[in-house]
Amino acid sequence: MSDISIAQQKYLSARKRHHRTVVCSRFLIFVLFAGLWEGSTALGLLDSFIFSSPSKVLLCFYQMLMDKSLLNHIGITLMETVVSFFLVILCALLITVLLWFNQKLSETLEPYLVILNSLPKSALAPLLIVWLGANYKTIIVTGMSVAIFGSILSLYTSFQSVDPEKIKLIYSLGGTRRHVMTKVILPSNIPALFSLMKVNIGLCLVGVIIGEFIAARSGLGYLIIYGSQVFKLDWVIMSIVLLCIMAMLLYGLLGLAEKRYLKKL
Repeated sequence: MSDISIAQQKYLSARKRHHRTVVCSRFLIFVLFAGLWEGSTALGLLDSFIFSSPSKVLLCFYQMLMDKSLLNHIGITLMETVVSFFLVILCALLITVLLWFNQKLSETLEPYLVILNSLPKSALAPLLIVWLGANYKTIIVTGMSVAIFGSILSLYTSFQSVDPEKIKLIYSLGGTRRHVMTKVILPSNIPALFSLMKVNIGLCLVGVIIGEFIAARSGLGYLIIYGSQVFKLDWVIMSIVLLCIMAMLLYGLLGLAEKRYLKKL
């Protein structure tokens, strides 16, 4: 038992060292990049008007934070992203269940779903503005359009790949297709659903930014497009950094929810 305990301690120590090494390496890469960027603009190797600098971005962030305009832009983009994300998951799940129950319908709609999934979603945004107006609805629908068709196809494929022996067992016990769905299909696909959610949160954010480029008067996407038009590139770079942080935090929250669910199993 003592040998096993020592081996386990060595393994845990190695894992901790590996984790610390990865974290430190990530931090050092970030510091090195920021230092080179700041130093290059300070020495005149890069034009700070075009490329900005970390110090100017931080100053811009502080000023907009103090006048409370930045929080408004962040909140609007976050709200639009979260709403489009939940609508995508809900609609994709409902449509996929419907397609699974109706084989003829799924075979009929499959080529259309493939076509719509491959369609450049930025091409739809001008049409959505005409149909829905330049408002939050257009931006949310644009965010949904980026992820929903791929989500339906992925979920349907996952539904079809469930172990057929489990399905036969439900039928042999007198179950119906509804029992197969609730007892086998849905429980078996929860891990796939979490994986899909982690992908979709980023796609919805991308779609929302596309919508804000065209139809918004506020939000981080609006700051990016407006800042590029008036050459306030500090706004552009700051907004891009904030979008990266937002995407990372949302992805992390979904990963945490997935870990908590897996622990309960």
